Formats: sequence, structure tokens, C-alpha cells
Amino acid sequence: MTRSNRPSFGAFLFYAAAFALSAYFTFAAVQGDFGLFRRVEIAAEAEALSGDLGELRTEIATMENLTRRLSDDYLDLDLLDQQARSVLGLLRADEIVIR
Repeated sequence: MTRSNRPSFGAFLFYAAAFALSAYFTFAAVQGDFGLFRRVEIAAEAEALSGDLGELRTEIATMENLTRRLSDDYLDLDLLDQQARSVLGLLRADEIVIR
């Protein structure tokens, strides 16, 4: 009886399972929920949100400045006049409105 040099079915099954597991874990490491692509997406989203945060901080500073200028401690009459004209539609007696 001579033995052939063909690998046995068990060895083939072992290598196929090992290849399938390594392919699955490689795919999960690249495209999974915690993979490389998701990490890049999160970094891009964080950068965009940082830009939005900067814009919101600027807008908040502007609103705080306008609020301070209309407070009882410091009243800016020009700003009060501007707000009365734009919000309430008030005019002075000596003005003419052209539409």
C-alpha cells in the first residue's frame, strides 16, 4: 500500500476555516462599526462639528454683546432705535416712507 501525497480533507477544512475567519476579521477591522473607515468618518465629523462650534460661539458672543448693549446698565440708544424700527416698524414724525 502506497500513501498518496494528497493532503487530507481535514487539513483542507482547517485551512478553509482559518482563511474564512481571517477574512472576516480583516473585513471587520476595515469596515466594521469600529473599523478604520468608521474612524475616518468620525474624525471628519468631529472636524465639521468643531467648525460649527466655532461659528456658534461667535454667534453667542454677538448675541451677548447686543443683549449687554440693551441692558439697564448700559443702554445703546442707536441700537434701541434700530431694533424699534426693524422689529416694531416705528418711525419718527419727520420721516417719509417710500415703498
